[in-house]
Order: sequence, then structure tokens, then C-alpha cells
Amino acid sequence: MFKPLRVLQATLLALALSGCATTKTRPAASPTAPPAASANATTAPSIQAGKSMSGSTSFQDAGGHLRPDIEAYAREVSQVRGVPLPRVETVLKAARYNATVARLMQPSKIHVRRSWVTYRKRFVDPIRIRAGAQFWMENQATLDAAASRYGVPQSIMVAIIGVETIYGRQTGGFPVIDALATLGFSNPDDTRPERSRMFRDQLADLIQLDNEKKLNALDVEGSYAGAIGLPQFMPGSIMRYAVDGDGDGHIDLLYDPKDAIPSVANYLRQNGWVPGLPVFAPVLLPPDAGSLVAGGIVPSTGWAQLQARGAKVRPGAANTAWEQYPLGVVDLIDEPRNLKEYRTGTPNFFAITHYNHSYFYAASVADLAQAIADNLGLPGPN
Repeated sequence: MFKPLRVLQATLLALALSGCATTKTRPAASPTAPPAASANATTAPSIQAGKSMSGSTSFQDAGGHLRPDIEAYAREVSQVRGVPLPRVETVLKAARYNATVARLMQPSKIHVRRSWVTYRKRFVDPIRIRAGAQFWMENQATLDAAASRYGVPQSIMVAIIGVETIYGRQTGGFPVIDALATLGFSNPDDTRPERSRMFRDQLADLIQLDNEKKLNALDVEGSYAGAIGLPQFMPGSIMRYAVDGDGDGHIDLLYDPKDAIPSVANYLRQNGWVPGLPVFAPVLLPPDAGSLVAGGIVPSTGWAQLQARGAKVRPGAANTAWEQYPLGVVDLIDEPRNLKEYRTGTPNFFAITHYNHSYFYAASVADLAQAIADNLGLPGPN
């Protein structure tokens, strides 16, 4: 893999956007209904006002007034989200263009060669395995309660927080208001206007959370893409999926595993996790497995279809409940080494891809989960 800096940036971008959940698709059907979502679990209407002007480094004019398009945005946010206009304007006037955020989000002009081997080594590493085992032991009761309520294995919850922030060691030091405003109103990528709109919607979510006193928009910090806390939830994901795990009336994803752990589990369950299924089906794929890869983040292939193409259950496989669900063949490509690995993902693999749309990410979470469980001598996700 060449240009290591660009590779690192691409990886960091994938992590920074974890938990965004901005592209919503229908989760795989489950015979057991997931726990009821919170009252805020619906996606708020997209804000139409506002625009991105790449290269602009200020959101206000010389007189200290918001740019006309941003003022129109403020008025629509106030109307749609029920936030007093003066508060919306106060938050927006506090936002500052962040050149580092813009630089990190600048599209690469070179082809980044995909390397599953390199990516996996970065996240399924001794530091995360040891720290994950410690995190599991320290939060055993919370993990057990969340696993019982949502049907998500403890190992998966631990692994996601490990991949995202190494258990709180790397939660990001960017003012979230600056990151979202920069990417919403001065996004360096003019070719994808839907991305800047997504960030403006996340900014509206942040302002609404501030108005509801669930966080302070003026001082909360996170990743350079605006993701917050131990699980790196975007503001919209906080609105839809965050859980008050300890019942203290306050959700603290920044520092409190008692809230972060069930929030991760709730996110996965609401996005298609099926209790009792492995992440990967124990399947032997045919030599032409690459032709079975459909892509996307929703499984769409039935087991009968895979059998017809030559797939077989691995000898000794005990759990075959996954045969009743849609599946997807996953490609894990290493271009520099000319290697190709194929696995069969169940709905639970694809639930993880809602957290981050990368197959590399979801497979790394599963592999880290198994490695941490093995370290403790406990059952893993497969």
C-alpha cells in the first residue's frame, strides 16, 4: 500500500463517520421484534436551507451577521426543530471554520489500494485485545444486562467501543460545532452535495440536543467529522439510539460506559441485529465466490441460492439458524498482496455495517470481538 498518510486518513475518516447512520435501509426481518425505540427514534426532516461554499472560511459577514444562507438555515432549524431562533443563532455564531477538518475531509486525488491485511492488523491488535478484556471485566454487569435486553453479545459491544476509541482513549478533540459547521457550510468536496446536507442535518440535531439540554453544543468535543463519545455517535444517532443505561436521567456517552454500552447494543438491534445468530455463517464457499458478492449493507441472498452455486455448511457447524435469513457474501480484498478472502455475512454482519458502511470495519469488529473473547476464555460472536 502506497502513500501511508492517505491510507491513514481514509481509515480515520471511516472511523470518524462511525455511528452516523445517515443512510437508512430496511433491516433484515427477525422473528423476534427488537425493543421499542425511544420517542426520538424517528429521523427528523432534512433541512433544506443553507448551502456549502468550499473555500469559504467564515460563516458571518464583516458586521457579525450570519451569512444569508446560514440565517435562512437558522430560521428553518428553529421552525422544524422547535428551537428558539435566538438560541439557534447563538450556536451558529459561535461556530468557527476549522481548516484541519476541511483538510482531513479533502477528497484524495489518488487511488487508495485496499488492504484487508493492513486494516485488520491496525484494529485487531494486542493493545485493543488486552484493553478490551479489561474493559469487559470492569463492566461485566452492564454488558450482561445489555446483552440480555438487546440480544447483542458482550464481545461485539466491547469490540465496537475498542475499534472506535480504544475504550475512551481517543474520542477526538475537535469542537463538534466547528466540525459540523465546516463540513456543512464549507465542505471541501463539491462533487457530493448530499454530504454537506447530511452534515447540516447533523448540525441541526446537535442544536436540538442542546436545546433539550442533553449536551452543550458550545463545548462538546469529538472527531473531525462530529462523532461523539466512547461509541462515536453522531448527534442524530444520539437522538435516535442513545440509552440512559443507569437510569440517572442523563445520557453521558463521553465518559460513562453504563450509557455507552447499551447505546451501542440498541443501535445494532434497531438496525437489524438478530439475537442468536453468528456474525458470519459457517459456510464453505465455491471457488467463484467473488461472483456472489452483491455489495451494499443489506443482505439479499438466500441460503438456497448459495447452495445452488455450490456453497456448503462447514462440517461440525452446530448453529444453522442463519439458514432462515438473507445472507451476503463479503469480499475482503488486499490489493497490494493480491489476496482475496470471502466470508458469508448474516444479518448481524450487515447490522454492523450500518454503524460503519465498510466491510473491512465490520469484519474487524467481529474478529476483534472473537479475539477478546478468546483472551478471556469466553464465547465469541461466531
